[in-house]
Amino acid sequence: MTSDHGADQGGPGFDAVLRTYRLRAKLTQDELAARAGIGVRTVRDLERGRASRPQRTTVELLAAALGLAGADRLAFLAAARGQQAGAAAPPRYVRLPPAGDLIGRDGDVAELVARLSPAREEGPRGITLVGLAGVGKTSLALTVAHRVAPAYAGGVAGIVVTDGSTAGEVLGGVAAVFGVGRPDDLAPRFAGRSALLLVDAVERASEAVAEALSRLLRQHPTLRFLATGRHPVGLPTERVWPVAPLVAPPEHAGPGLADVAGYPAVALFLDRLARVRGGPVEPDEVAPLSALVRRLGGLPIALELAAARGRVLTVAEILDRYGDRVLDLSGRPAPGAVVSVREAVAASYRLLAPDEQRALHRLATFRNRWSLDLAEAVLEDGSATDAVHLLDRLLELGLLSARGARAFRFRLLDVVGDFALERAAADGDLPAARHRHAQVLADLAQGIAPDLKGGRLAEAAARLDDVAGDLGAALTFAAREDPHVALRLAAALPRWWRFRGRDVTGRQWLRRLLADPRTADADPLVRAWAKVGLAQLALEHGSGGEEIGSAEAALAEFAALGDVPGQLTAHTQLAALWMTAGGYERARGHGAAALELARGSARIRDMAVAENNLTWHEIREGDLNAARNRLAEVDRLASRCGEHRLRAVAVANLAEVERLDGRFDEAARLGRDAIAELEDVGDPGHRRRVLATVGLALAESGRVTEAAAVLAELRAPDPQVPPDGPAAVVEATIALCQGEEKRAAELFTAAVEAYAGGHDPRDTVEALVGVVRSTPDAERRQAALDQLAELCRTGGITLLRRERELLGAWTTGA
Repeated sequence: MTSDHGADQGGPGFDAVLRTYRLRAKLTQDELAARAGIGVRTVRDLERGRASRPQRTTVELLAAALGLAGADRLAFLAAARGQQAGAAAPPRYVRLPPAGDLIGRDGDVAELVARLSPAREEGPRGITLVGLAGVGKTSLALTVAHRVAPAYAGGVAGIVVTDGSTAGEVLGGVAAVFGVGRPDDLAPRFAGRSALLLVDAVERASEAVAEALSRLLRQHPTLRFLATGRHPVGLPTERVWPVAPLVAPPEHAGPGLADVAGYPAVALFLDRLARVRGGPVEPDEVAPLSALVRRLGGLPIALELAAARGRVLTVAEILDRYGDRVLDLSGRPAPGAVVSVREAVAASYRLLAPDEQRALHRLATFRNRWSLDLAEAVLEDGSATDAVHLLDRLLELGLLSARGARAFRFRLLDVVGDFALERAAADGDLPAARHRHAQVLADLAQGIAPDLKGGRLAEAAARLDDVAGDLGAALTFAAREDPHVALRLAAALPRWWRFRGRDVTGRQWLRRLLADPRTADADPLVRAWAKVGLAQLALEHGSGGEEIGSAEAALAEFAALGDVPGQLTAHTQLAALWMTAGGYERARGHGAAALELARGSARIRDMAVAENNLTWHEIREGDLNAARNRLAEVDRLASRCGEHRLRAVAVANLAEVERLDGRFDEAARLGRDAIAELEDVGDPGHRRRVLATVGLALAESGRVTEAAAVLAELRAPDPQVPPDGPAAVVEATIALCQGEEKRAAELFTAAVEAYAGGHDPRDTVEALVGVVRSTPDAERRQAALDQLAELCRTGGITLLRRERELLGAWTTGA
């Protein structure tokens, strides 16, 4: 059987075939004769056509001397069997050559063997393995054929189709491999017994193969076939089986060779690498090895060609040279045969109609897997090709992979995507393809943005995670070529950037795009959302005060446009921004404005958010009852609109209120309830804060062992990392309960430093109260009291009754 990427020799007589291979091997007639161990006169006579049917032994010697293997050897032997000069090459036929090594296809082999079992009456009459040249179709077919051979009493044999074969020649080849003289003699040969026919490279004469197989299946009900090709045969009884590249290790795979060696793509590469170099892979080669096989897309031909470079290059050097030029990989597996990854892909690309090729250019702009909806969107502008038909066609040709059950996600094979972008650039289609891709991603992000809050936040963020690579590519292209689209995309992403910890990167994008003079005339609403998003992201990494102006400008623009959601967002952000800047009364004013606007527009969820945000100001002013009332209203409103996360946050805040009021057992109970609910809705940030509330409540009530268990969760995994504010305060309170005043004072002081510049000055107040309570040094105690008094004055903070009691004789009167 032929390999997927071998070169066929057919048509000329044996004299021309011999001469062609000799010249490609750069041998003289004398040199070839000497290598083969035959007389030079024999070689001359064969090349002059004086002996058109040489003895089999002579042909075998010549093939060995020429170094022929695989498809070339079979073509050479077929020509020697009597092919006439100028005639189309008939199908080559073999009994069943050895299967050879097959790596990483155990699942395919097992399922194909099961489907082709003669005992399985409902199984398909035929299966065609389709895919790129070099993906391993023939090796897989041979392995399966050998596995099932014992079950086929009528025999298993195969033919290799050559270019221009006729249906009659295919039928004649089938008769020959099953040991009969004519196709009509196959019925008595099978005698009702099951038989399996292999047909390799059906694309070389697809119509002839389809006609021949139709006749064979109709006449011989016990016959099944297993075919390989770049496209299916096209029979109604055929099952198409795309052969995918081998699985490569993901980026998060471990750093050791044992972590990645079990992945089929790595296993094949290591096997081929061992054939060309003596030593094992070094530890520092494992990371580039994983990156290389991922970049090669697990395509066997690419893996083999890259591994062959191991004769002169390290794995890291192979990655450096070919990681961005996979299509350039080529080699000479046999004299005269040139194998190229680019040509392997091009052969399948040429099977597509021009419209399908242009559509493929569009799909190649995707970096991640994509849905049917996204495919339709990117093809909508400038392509008449139906997306469903196109995806089916690409799957049929083995150019596309699909995952999923209820909702499929698609991805072009890596080398197919590379080749399609290369062709798009050559055809002048690439700028339009990338522009459409950016527009589609901007539309997608804008459609998801409203869901990036409340209980839908995690799910909406996950939808953007699925296209994260495409978002980056679209932003990069559009920022250069169409900044209006780039701004539209970036303005929809701040909540996602913040949720995924990419606030610095997101802020840089927004600042760059807003400062670009080409966006000055962009949609005012888009610019307003970009500005408020800028403030959101700045707040996240402690630079909120720098963007107050952006948020105020956004608020004015939203108001001028009559956009209520925008005004609510801007008010909420300004409330938080003014808190970080120390403008607590202004912060409360924006919170109250948000509540009034939400009430006036009957937005229940926004009313709940505003009430929750105003709770802090009630605590700041020392009115815990007012805080409880607001939280009760939050719970009622959140229940009405089904906001489970907001209800959980309200319970968490109520736990903190009860702790501040000295009701420690109730605080611990509420806090644990809130933690369970926050885990259900996926909010790790709030969960940590509530964990600190529970730890403090337990410690302050004397339940030190339980508090220590909470502290273990709050501590960083690395003991060398100093504790953050919440962990330091909990640990300090535990130490104070255990009479370790010196250690408590050190930890409370560390908490004051950790909380400095944070969103909530009441955290610092609590830590300073702890410093005053625990330090025996009068000077340090007075410094803490002075700092506490100043913080209460500038922040408009009223110490709570319990805090004044704890300070006792040292109270500041604040």
